[in-house]
Amino acid sequence: MEAGGQRRKGECWRTVLCFLLCFGQQISAQIRYSVQEEVKEGSVVGNIAKDLALDVSTLMDRRFRIVSGSDEALFVVNQNNGVLYVQRKIDREALCDSIGACLINLKLVVENPLEIHYIAVEIIDVNDHSPTFTEKEKRLEISENTLQGTRFQLQAASDPDSVVNSVRLYKLSQNEHFDIEIRDRGEDKLPFLVLQKPLDREKDAEHNLILTAIDGGNPQRSGTLNITILVLDVNDNRPVFSQDVYSTTLHENVKIGTLVMKILASDFDDGPNGEVSYTFGGGNNQNMLHIFTLDRITGVIHVIGEVDFEKTNVYKLDIQASDNGQPPLTTDCRVIIKIQDINDNEPTIEVTSLSKIVSEDSKPGTVISLISVTDRDTGVNGKTVCALSENIPFELKPSVQENMYSLVTKGNLDRETVSHYDITITASDLGQPPLSSYKTLSVQVSDVNDNPPEFILNPIELYMIENNSAGAPILTLSAFDKDLNENSMISYQIVKGNGTQSDMTSFLNINSETGVIHALKSFDFETIKTFQFYALATDSGSPSLSSNVTVNVFILDQNDNVPVILYPVSSNGSAEGVEEIPRNVNAGHLVTKVRAYDADIGYNGWLLFSLQEVSDHSLFSLDRYTGQIRTLRSFTETDEAQHKLIILVKDNGNVSLSATATVIVKVVEPKEAFAVSDVKNTVKDEEENNMTFYLIITLGSVSVLFVISIIVLIVMQCSKSTDYSSKYVQDPNYDGTLCHSIQYRSGDKRYMLVGPRMSIGSTLVAGSNGNTLVIPDRRRRDSGEVRIVY
Repeated sequence: MEAGGQRRKGECWRTVLCFLLCFGQQISAQIRYSVQEEVKEGSVVGNIAKDLALDVSTLMDRRFRIVSGSDEALFVVNQNNGVLYVQRKIDREALCDSIGACLINLKLVVENPLEIHYIAVEIIDVNDHSPTFTEKEKRLEISENTLQGTRFQLQAASDPDSVVNSVRLYKLSQNEHFDIEIRDRGEDKLPFLVLQKPLDREKDAEHNLILTAIDGGNPQRSGTLNITILVLDVNDNRPVFSQDVYSTTLHENVKIGTLVMKILASDFDDGPNGEVSYTFGGGNNQNMLHIFTLDRITGVIHVIGEVDFEKTNVYKLDIQASDNGQPPLTTDCRVIIKIQDINDNEPTIEVTSLSKIVSEDSKPGTVISLISVTDRDTGVNGKTVCALSENIPFELKPSVQENMYSLVTKGNLDRETVSHYDITITASDLGQPPLSSYKTLSVQVSDVNDNPPEFILNPIELYMIENNSAGAPILTLSAFDKDLNENSMISYQIVKGNGTQSDMTSFLNINSETGVIHALKSFDFETIKTFQFYALATDSGSPSLSSNVTVNVFILDQNDNVPVILYPVSSNGSAEGVEEIPRNVNAGHLVTKVRAYDADIGYNGWLLFSLQEVSDHSLFSLDRYTGQIRTLRSFTETDEAQHKLIILVKDNGNVSLSATATVIVKVVEPKEAFAVSDVKNTVKDEEENNMTFYLIITLGSVSVLFVISIIVLIVMQCSKSTDYSSKYVQDPNYDGTLCHSIQYRSGDKRYMLVGPRMSIGSTLVAGSNGNTLVIPDRRRRDSGEVRIVY
């Protein structure tokens, strides 16, 4: 409708213009034409000859022409027909101002006669230009806090076309914040940008608008201006964290410098208003500031101290973010750092109510101590198991409460076997790898009187040399007690006998503290050879315990008896005799035999004979073992009729004792010898009968004593344990008419019968069975030692 109205207005203006032109010709005789710009070259403007009433045929001769200025070039007149044509393209905007009508005045000349005519050609505007803006783009900076309704003047668009075809209106591209307002400033229309809705830079920091200027032509032309509105920031937004609460996990004992996390706060403002910095909040524990550090610019949190789960398992950090606006705006967030436990703590063993001394008679199950185990770690790392060292009579019993144990006895204790225990408790956790700790408890087993005194040997064989000093010690009893202190203090006493003849306890005395036994009398081997008594050892425990020991005393012979001459014996009792032999006896004739006896035994009773004095050594010989006197040769006439032989008889004691016998040998003629021999034989037979009786008694006594000794030794030997070391009871050498020398080897359980022909210097080879009576040992006992008291 607007375009149609403008078209009608144009036609109306042309009608008026034609009327004025026609009216003007009649009045002023000036012709006025109109032509639209941009018409084609050669277009007819008007027929001047006709309008001026000129004869067309004379135009050529009269030189009809346009003589105006430079504008003539726009038009040309045809001399043949007087028509005005457009010679070149017409641009009204180049020729005229767009304010008023654009008239081109042409001056035409006709000669013969000279006529000058003025023609006006109006250039009718055509809408051939679009509105244009001096700038292709307009940038505006508007603060986001600008009030609603604020106006911003924009540049007006220009259009060189006529007023009708120039800019008539402005349009703004669709948007929610701005509108366009047009104000007339004279003939110009000025556009204003009006803020209809407050701006928010954080929502839209830039608005791109298009301003369109539209002219009044038909068809309409338009031009556009790109408007860029930059919204200037105002610090109206606080920093915003990406999360209100940040949460992360961190292993304890991490290295210093370990990255914990990065927090991020954004500020929708721009520039300094949107630059965010981070700080710890004031409500944080100051200790945390020694463990964690916060980068002020990047928001990165690092570890700068020791992270220990056992001290703190969760760290809660308050962090503040601030922008750099004036004034700055802040916001807060919380960072929760959960510390994950690692197995870095060994179990701790705590001992309470420890009984360091335990009685050996404690029953199994007796509580010794209470054990508690703690581990500062958590979960599996804090679970513990306990164990004790092996081969001890103790065990751990778990309590109702976790990680609590009772250390109890699990078997009978014996202080005499083990008096002290070092109990090692091992506590291990279940972490990977597991950690362990150890604790050693020292427990002393206290003594009770559960062991009687014991003798090392039982029975004890005491070998004592006769003729001991009365009151001198003969034996020290020694018993030991496995118990301690009072329980091991031992007192000794001799058990009194039955008072019989063989009871020797009345002749013995014992020191109750030292166990030293004294003999109150001197013993004589020839009177008593062995006896037995009992001793008792008692401890001081409560109740006291005791044990006894059997002491077998063997009296050993001492060379204290002088050899006794049995033959020859004179009537007055002296050892002297007279023997008569015929002069005609041959060499080797038995003159007589000296017989002797020694009450001692063994070597002490072993007699040897020797000639101490003899009148003629070439006549007589003496057998040193048998005492036989024989002739060495036949008598001669020159030999004396009487010879005196002094025979020395001595035993083989260490200090030998001796006796002498005197034998007078008378050499007689054979007849006298027979007569005397008969008388002497009668007397001699009588004496020999008496001598034989005494000899039988002596031999019987010796034999009985020998058999008793053998029996006693066999009984003692059977009661002894095997001892492979040889111990000898060495009897004195014995040489004489009565041989009863005995040698005893306790290790080999042998009795050696020493033959009469063994010399004093003879030796016995160990292991030899010659002259040895072997007694098999069918029992083994603790006594195997032989003690000899001198």
